[in-house]
Amino acid sequence: MMVDERISAVEERLASQFAHADEVALFNQEKVLNAFKEERIALRHFNPSTGYGYGDEGRETLGRVYARTFGAERAIVSPALLSGTHALTVALFGVLRPNDRILFLTGTPYDTIRGVIWGSGNGSLKDFGVESDVLELDGDGKPDLKRAGELLAAHHYKMVYLQRSRGYELRDAFTVDEIGKMCAFVREKGFQGCIFVDNCYGEFVETREPTEVGADLIVGSLIKNPGGGLAPTGGYIAGGAKWVELCENRLTAPSVGGEIGSYAYGYQPFFQGFFLAPHVVAQAVKGALLIGGCMDALGYENFPKLEKTPADITRAIRFRTEKELTDFIQSVQDVSPVDSFVKLEAWDMPGYDCKVIMAAGTFVAGASIELSADAPIREPYTAYFQGGLTYEHCKLACRAILKKLV
Repeated sequence: MMVDERISAVEERLASQFAHADEVALFNQEKVLNAFKEERIALRHFNPSTGYGYGDEGRETLGRVYARTFGAERAIVSPALLSGTHALTVALFGVLRPNDRILFLTGTPYDTIRGVIWGSGNGSLKDFGVESDVLELDGDGKPDLKRAGELLAAHHYKMVYLQRSRGYELRDAFTVDEIGKMCAFVREKGFQGCIFVDNCYGEFVETREPTEVGADLIVGSLIKNPGGGLAPTGGYIAGGAKWVELCENRLTAPSVGGEIGSYAYGYQPFFQGFFLAPHVVAQAVKGALLIGGCMDALGYENFPKLEKTPADITRAIRFRTEKELTDFIQSVQDVSPVDSFVKLEAWDMPGYDCKVIMAAGTFVAGASIELSADAPIREPYTAYFQGGLTYEHCKLACRAILKKLV
């Protein structure tokens, strides 16, 4: 079978999944549009600011647009949040104090945040006396709620931490419905602290966000889903006002909180990217499904299973050898609009415990809402594919991958 025939067969197989992604995009587009209208967005909100940024209408209104869209009381949206890991760090240090304790309900968190939590002598939470317990997931990749109940009864936790996406694991991303049930469970056990969700890769994949089902704080990166491919940098923290205020005090200073913050380049790409995000996320979801379907047809196991509705934009694909893995990653780089000529090598990326190979020929450096793929060089050899500003680009990438692997 020719490559294009393979792709067409998979597209036919996935027609209902594609239609669902488009329905979600339409719903979320209306949410965002309504937030823009309710906040009366005008050209003046795009204006740059300098210095302290007192009374910066763009910054303040952008936060309110995010809060409205995500069903939150308040939000920080800032270019001063340099990555998802940085945004998570600001929020963790904003909420937690020495001798507080965290329960990681969804297993060990993503690689780059581990040093923030358990690092030694680097200013980590552990260095500041914050203790933690990790609830390992069961064989189905779900929280062991019986054990969680025992831990909640035995310890006084300030925070329960949930990671929505899989990270470098093979478990599926958690759906918003599953997150809502986790939130309800911990509240039923008498938990009064902060339910905290690492929301990276999940925004706009479903019609609700974790803040709409019981989470107190959600955190993410603007060079992932909510930036829509246009935000040049930044992150967000959204949720209950009292929790967001604590995070504002950590981002700036306790004496000024969210009253300061300027951006000399203007806010148009942040507003426009957020407006486009529901559509862009749907393109990425369909692209990941297409890749998954084609790899499945070639006999490569990948997650989530195709019959399941994705809960984030990532797809994990397992390979038999390191060469197959690196060929796949290189194929993504080969069809990138930027640096397509680069031959990739695995390297010791900061925050990881092994070499990582990463394809990211993107307009915004490292933006994983753009077509990208990465993998730790360790067994089982698993690539993590995500992004794609247009479905057409994902389809071209799929064609290149199939040609190389077949």
